[in-house]
Amino acid sequence: MAAAGPTEVVVVGSCMTDLVSLTTRLPKAGETIHGHKFFIGFGGKGANQCIQAARLGAKTLMICKVGKDSFGNDYIENFKRNGISTEFVGQTEDAATGTASIIVNSEVKTLFNPAPAHAELDPQFYTHADIFCCNESEAEILTGIPVGSPEDAGKVGLVLLERGCKLVIVTLGAEGCVMISVDEPIPKHVPAGKVRAVDTTGAGDSFVGALAFFMACYPNLSMEEVIRRSNFIASVSVQASGTQSSYPYRKDLPQDLF
Repeated sequence: MAAAGPTEVVVVGSCMTDLVSLTTRLPKAGETIHGHKFFIGFGGKGANQCIQAARLGAKTLMICKVGKDSFGNDYIENFKRNGISTEFVGQTEDAATGTASIIVNSEVKTLFNPAPAHAELDPQFYTHADIFCCNESEAEILTGIPVGSPEDAGKVGLVLLERGCKLVIVTLGAEGCVMISVDEPIPKHVPAGKVRAVDTTGAGDSFVGALAFFMACYPNLSMEEVIRRSNFIASVSVQASGTQSSYPYRKDLPQDLF
């Protein structure tokens, strides 16, 4: 259940139902192949991040719209099971769910995840976001700089600072992430621990959800420490299958994280 008290993390973003088929390889165009497992799960970048923040103990609220159908009904119940306020979850008969996500928490801090990214992003997103967090592919789309190393991520960060960002985090999967800010304009690489990955789906959203949680609930932590702890939580998520089903609960994590 979410913690008592005022809302600490507010997420504006997407809710999607994941229809997951496991196969030995991807089909070619026009080809039908047999899968060996199928399951339905809850996804959507905004909802994923909200779920992870809630499971770590943040009091969360989701702002979104879902379809007026069985998937939408199920998603609303999923939010309630995870202790997330659904006061601002709407349902419509005119459209299905599924959009990019914007994450906002109640500390007047804005954490923006530009997914799915497009090169013509409105310039106001750079200037209005307190923290701008993107992965390697999103970084390349936004800046034209291929990201294959922490050094490349640092170059991206400098470009985004020039566009008006205050603090930039470029995630690098197993390599952790790079942070850079107006106050500390030298890129800082924060590595991640080495683990055996089973399924990396949704790991970035686990990271962003954890980031929002620590920012909201532990405001006195340094950003480097917030990132280190969020890296650890995302690394736990990749060691199990599925998206939200792989996200850890606070009780199952080392308590020195909190």
